[in-house]
Amino acid sequence: MDVLLVVDIQNDFLPGGALGVPEGDVVIPVINRLMDRFVLVLATQDWHPANHGSFAANHPNRQPGEVIDLNGIMQILWPVHCVQGSSGAAFSTRLHTERFAKVFQKGIDPEIDSYSSFFDNARRRSTGLIDYLRERNVGELFICGLATDYCVRFSALDSIQSGIRTSVIEDACRGVDLKPGDSAAAITQMRQVGVSIVDSTEIVRRMNHR
Repeated sequence: MDVLLVVDIQNDFLPGGALGVPEGDVVIPVINRLMDRFVLVLATQDWHPANHGSFAANHPNRQPGEVIDLNGIMQILWPVHCVQGSSGAAFSTRLHTERFAKVFQKGIDPEIDSYSSFFDNARRRSTGLIDYLRERNVGELFICGLATDYCVRFSALDSIQSGIRTSVIEDACRGVDLKPGDSAAAITQMRQVGVSIVDSTEIVRRMNHR
């Protein structure tokens, strides 16, 4: 069985949000169309406590974009975003969330960030996604969402490392690009380790012929 994983389509990551990804909203209709082609659709949700260590506001005299050592892990500091229960943490109302069989929340530990949909950044804690996929004998995981150079990339790397055949749907993703070229470099890195980089039209065509 093929599975679609929709990563972090939350208000704070959309244009106008606390950590808006440029053009992040343009992926929503693409993802909605894709969801109709999959029997099983899963999602992730950034779900930070207000005192999360990745927030620049929780470190005196620090600004977003600076890098610190957070409990032994190099951490980019971000604006406050996706705080548990906030409107910014909610999924976009334009997203067909009724198709989600299950939502996996991440970033819930204030001591460490969690870009990947599978594990925190030190791989100390699992979200439960890997066990969920293995229990269902998933054939291939298709990943889309935000952002290409962070949560999509780390999710794809963990997925392929866990032995799951993995594809990233490039036109259903957008990147932060803190440094110009970050998203392109992420695509290259994913491809180099065996992740397939595909287009949504290719997926729709493939599913139509099944």
